[in-house]
Amino acid sequence: MTDFIQVTTTASTREEAARIASALLERRLAACAQIVGPIESRYWWKGRIEQSTEWLCIFKTLRVKFPSVEAAIRAIHSYEVPEIVACPIDLASEPYLQWLRSETAG
Repeated sequence: MTDFIQVTTTASTREEAARIASALLERRLAACAQIVGPIESRYWWKGRIEQSTEWLCIFKTLRVKFPSVEAAIRAIHSYEVPEIVACPIDLASEPYLQWLRSETAG
């Protein structure tokens, strides 16, 4: 099992995405935060297909930090049920993984 994960969430505005990114970085819950957008999202919500413009946030962190990452995102996020998805980083350059580990330590 890998020690490293990539976590994604979406936000309704660029400002909200930036607040989430800043909070995770300031708390050393992520070594890197990327904000991509705007993107168009289509999804089922309360029995209907919805469409919205969102901003995608991508975080690189340690697997052991996921509970804290999830809690921080939930505390800031405006959505009733925010997307918080983690995927393992199975392969990456060793210098990058060393950097990721060092920036999320502590």
